Parts: sequence; C-alpha cells; structure tokens
Amino acid sequence: MKYKILSLALVASLTGCSDNKPTPSEVNIDTPTATEVDAAAAGFQLVYPETRKDGTVDTYFETLVGDPYRWLEDDRSDETAAWVAAQNAVTFGYLEQIPYREQIEQVLEKQIDYEKVSAPFIEGDFSYFYKNDGLQNQDVLYRQPLVNGKPEGDASVFLDPNKFSADGTTSLSGISFSKTGQLAAYQISEGGSDWRKIIIIDVKTLAQKGEPLVDVKFSGISWRGDEGFYYSSYDKPEGSELSAKTDQHKVYFHTLGTPQSADALIFGGTPEQKHRYVFAEVSEDGRYLSIGAAVSTSGNKLYIKDLSKPESQLVTVLDHTDSDTELLSSDGERLLLVTNLDAPNKRVVEVSFTDPAPANWKDLIPQTDNVLDVVTAGGSLFASYMVDAISQVKQFDMQGKLLREIALPGPGTASGFGGKAKQETVYYTFTNYKTPGTIFSLDVATGSSDVYRKSNSPFDPELYESEQVFYESKDGTKIPMIITYKKGTPRNGKTPTILYGYGGFNISLTPYFSSVNATWLELGGVYAVANLRGGGEYGKAWHDAGTKMQKQNVFDDFIAAAEYLIAEQYTSSDYLAIRGGSNGGLLVGAVMTQRPELFKVALPAVGVLDMLRYHTFTAGAGWAYDYGTSEDSKEMFDYLLGYSPVHNVTVGVNHPATLVTTGDHDDRVVPAHSFKFAAQLQEKQAGPNPVLIRIETKAGHGAGTPTSKIIEQYADIFGFTLYNMDVKSL
Repeated sequence: MKYKILSLALVASLTGCSDNKPTPSEVNIDTPTATEVDAAAAGFQLVYPETRKDGTVDTYFETLVGDPYRWLEDDRSDETAAWVAAQNAVTFGYLEQIPYREQIEQVLEKQIDYEKVSAPFIEGDFSYFYKNDGLQNQDVLYRQPLVNGKPEGDASVFLDPNKFSADGTTSLSGISFSKTGQLAAYQISEGGSDWRKIIIIDVKTLAQKGEPLVDVKFSGISWRGDEGFYYSSYDKPEGSELSAKTDQHKVYFHTLGTPQSADALIFGGTPEQKHRYVFAEVSEDGRYLSIGAAVSTSGNKLYIKDLSKPESQLVTVLDHTDSDTELLSSDGERLLLVTNLDAPNKRVVEVSFTDPAPANWKDLIPQTDNVLDVVTAGGSLFASYMVDAISQVKQFDMQGKLLREIALPGPGTASGFGGKAKQETVYYTFTNYKTPGTIFSLDVATGSSDVYRKSNSPFDPELYESEQVFYESKDGTKIPMIITYKKGTPRNGKTPTILYGYGGFNISLTPYFSSVNATWLELGGVYAVANLRGGGEYGKAWHDAGTKMQKQNVFDDFIAAAEYLIAEQYTSSDYLAIRGGSNGGLLVGAVMTQRPELFKVALPAVGVLDMLRYHTFTAGAGWAYDYGTSEDSKEMFDYLLGYSPVHNVTVGVNHPATLVTTGDHDDRVVPAHSFKFAAQLQEKQAGPNPVLIRIETKAGHGAGTPTSKIIEQYADIFGFTLYNMDVKSL
C-alpha cells in the first residue's frame, strides 16, 4: 500500500484552463455589482465584481471571528455561480489583453508537442505503456506482446481516454490487472473529481464485463485471483458531493458477475473500524490481504488476513497509527514490511505471519541517514535513498544482502524499478529539472543498465544550468534548493524568477523535468525549487518540523529562499514570483500576507486557505496531522488564526499581483478556499497590483487535466507573471 495517495497534494498541481472563456458580454453580472479598481501599474483598468458580505460570525474559545463570505461555500447556489462567472469575465478580460499571451502559448505548444512514452510494465502476456503523440489531451495506454519476457513486435492501443469524452475532461485515473492478466479494472474521473467509476473489461476482447461500479473515492483496485477485487469508498454524503464531509472509509470486495449492491463489506463498517482512509491490497503471491487504516494522512494501523484459509480472521500487526507501515512482500509465512516505526528514515523488517507483532521484527535493511523507499522485482529489493533530494539506488537480495549500487547517469531522480517476482528485466526513468526523462532497462542478474528509450523533447539541456545550493532559514536550519536557468543568465537582479515550494505531508520535491517549466526556462526565466520542512526529504523528523504549531517553519524556509535568491542577485523583489499548489497554495497565501513587499507576483493554486474550516469539507479532517484544527484547543486555534491566509489579508496593504487558480470540480481542496481568499484580497487591496481569480470549469485538483487546458492555463500564468514584472515584450 502506498499511503502517499492519501495526501491532499499533487506536487505539480495543475488547474487547467477553460476551453470556453466567458467574456463580459456573455456573462450576466447583475447579481454582483461592480467596483472600479485602479490597476495603473499594469496599464489596465480593472473593474472587480463586488462580493456581497453577510453577517456570519463564529465563536472559537470565546473569540468571535467573522466569515463574511461564507455564502461562497455553497457550490450549488445560483449566487455562487453568478459570482464565478463574473470573476472569470474580469480575469479573462485582463489576461486576453496581455500582448504576448499567444506567443507564450506557441512556446508551450512547441515544448509539449513531442511523443512522450512511459516506462513499460508487465501484466500477463503483454507489456503495457502510456504514450502521448504530442498534444493529445490524455495519455493513451498501449500494449505490446511479450517474447521471452521482453516486449517485441507492434504495439496497439489498449485504452484511449481521449474517447471517454468529447472535451477531454474525463481521464483514466488508474488501472489494475487480475493475477493472470486476463481481466482489468480501470477507474475514470469525470471533470477532475475524486469520485470515480470502475469499469471491468476482458483484456483479450476489450469487452466490458458487467455494469460500472460508481461512487468510488480514494481507492486502489486489488484483485484476488480472477474472481474479483477489493476497493474502497465512502457512503455518498448528504448535500453537495463536491464539498460535503466524508469521514468513514470502507473496504469492499466485488465479485465478478454480481451487482455492486451485492459487494461484500470487508472492513470499516463498525464504529470500532471507523477510519478516514482504508486501503486493501493482495500480496503478489495471492496469499495475504493487508488492510491499512488511517485517521490522517500520516500513520496507519495494519491488519493481515491469510486468504488461503477461507475462515481466517484479520490478524493485527499494528493497533496504533504511530507509524507508516505496509506489507512489502511475502513468501510462505515470511512477511517483509517497510516501516518508519522506531526508524524515522524507514527500514525493511521481516517477521513471521504466525506472530507479526513489532517485538518480533528483525531488520532486513536497517535505517540509514537517508530516507528509504523500496520496491520488489525479479527476486530483488530495490532500495531508493534520497541524499539531499537526489536519488541513490541500491539492489539487495530477498535476504537483505547488498548486491550492488545501481549506476545512475548523474544527480537527479530515478523512479520505477518495480515489477513481478519473475521478471528478469525491470525499467526505470531518470530525470532532473533540465533533463527530459530517459527510460532505462536494467538486467536484474547483473545490475547493468541500457538506454531503453530516449526523450524526444525539443528542449536542449546543454543550454541550461541546474545547481543545488544550501541556505539558512530563520532559525539557522540548512535548506536545500535547486536553481535552474539558461547558461549566461546575468546575475543583475532583473531576471524573472519563479520560486516553487510545497512543504507538507511528507511529500518530497525531487528533481523532475516538466515541459511547462521548460517553457519558463526557454522564455529566459529562473526556476527555483526549495526543499522546505514539512516535506519528506529528510524523513519523519523533517516532516514533523513543519506540522501543527511548527508550521511557521515552512513559511520561514520559503521566505529565506526568496531572500537568498535576492541576496545572490538571481533576481529581486520586482522580478520574483512565488507558486505552489494545494498545501503549496497555503504556503503562497501565508507568505504573501506575511511579507507582501518581498514578492512581485503570487500564484496560489488550488490552495488550502481557510485554516479554521478546512476540516469541515470532504476529507479535509484527515489533514489534521499536518495542520491541527481550530477545534483542538485554544492554543491551536490561535496559531491557525495567526497565519490562515483568508484571515490575514490586511486593509491598506499592497499585496503582490495575484492570480488565484482553482477548479469548480475540486473536491479535495474545495474552491471555496480560493473564492474567499480572492474576495478578501479584492476588498482590501491597496495600490495598483491586480488581484484576479481564474476558475476552471470541469476541472478538479489537477490530475487528468487535458493538455489543451494545461497550455491555456500556463500561457495565462506566465503571461500574468511577466506582465506584472513590467516585461514589455518577449
């Protein structure tokens, strides 16, 4: 089980862009009256829609807190819909007058328009891989016959998500094959929602088997033989399915040929088994079912059942949520677990199923100074370590004996390596901020790697520099940051720069290539990524140092990154933009209200921005490990109130030029966060910097965003950024 999918985060959050942009003449803005705002610095006269204020006041520990824009939380109301339309009309009216917006779009198309292919994976008699011809809205899943265990011959289309919907907004969000590889179940997301449908097909004929399963959320699909599979979901909430709270996750077993109403409830149906996130996975040998149960995005209980004995019960491995622990592999009664229990950087342990309590665990791969992630393939364990956010990979046998270190092309991120137990060849991808992903094949027996597929990207990495620096945060902590730019870029403080950060949920920002970021570099910009506390780059201690009442550390780390870039003359406050999505949107919202003079442009995407109420929407209560909640204690409430972006917009302050982005189908971080933050900024902004909100329709938290929308969105983001840095032409 990979518990990272519990996070609210998508590290590289995308919010897309509307195919049908409303214009002022097309939108009824009678409901919100207009307020004229001087935006002289941008050379454009803005008229913001006036946002109605109500008298909502909440009491927290005898403290009264106004919430005048509470009505914007109702995503089903006509008034909210009118407000969204009016805001989009103003936003797109502004964006469309930027003189080089179309030029940026052309550069984006050039950088994105090349054949992109994923590393292959083996299922049954085929090798599968994803491919995008260039500008296809969704990646297409192909398959290729296996000959002597290796893919050979012509590849053919297996699933084409571009045919799921006319506008490309229905995406393939996961697929799982039965143990024989003869059946497959795949999930689709409509309009970017986290609510999914599961469709079952015969792999040979591609014929659909039975009716789709509906109302599935935060779920894997794990097959038991070919008879059926385990999946997870919540009861459909009362009220809006896009914003109403979901709290009790349940595991079901679906037997092929039966209706969904007959699915067996396996775990989560009793008060004792109530958890916000529950996941089930069958071991590769088919013998064990493991169930992980969590109340937050960090820490899980673990239960295992012997499927070879029909009457067997779940055996408790861990009855607390003080660690992240999962079943890695099994061989008879021997279990291998990967855990951070008593090992903040993780370790692999072995134990017998007959008595799997932690007291009986024996280290197989002990903890080291670097964070461990491990997968199995070809009868080996492939251990990936993060060394200052850079990959190091070692191969062990199943008894924990070190076989070799895998030679990588250079500093960057190597991902993949997983596969079936009998595979002789595995695949991995290597990339960094200036190097498009190259796929390698690795011979498990010898550890030797060969280039399997080079990237066709038009981006030339030889023209760019990417350097890692370490700077001091406010409390003296050393923070790594990777800065990428075109060779010969002058250090004169006048280069447009985007500083990106996340800092939460144990998520690590490791170097990866992005055609979108390549466009920014091609335009002459600097792209900097800071590895803030709250992430997972240095293990659990690094994560915990950016949680709850230490969350300010994350903001201080980001502010110090900006100050470093300015001090070293990579840029200056007049040419510095900050960007982050989801938890990173919170990061941007917090620092732009704490140090508004430090940045010229702020780009918060799908952000968690109302820290007093985030836990009342969808699965937000599960983020309390990182944030705490306003109900926990007066001390916690006061701390959250002290940095909550919605509550810390100050009258009379000239905040940075701000483009808030969100999606109307975001049911992870509901768009009301962004709505209320934008309303506060527009009401209280002093000075000429524009404050706009761009609300994508038929889009969610980011996953599955069509390529066409990505191109439009980033043309707007980069155009807005450069325009407000007073860049006259490209």
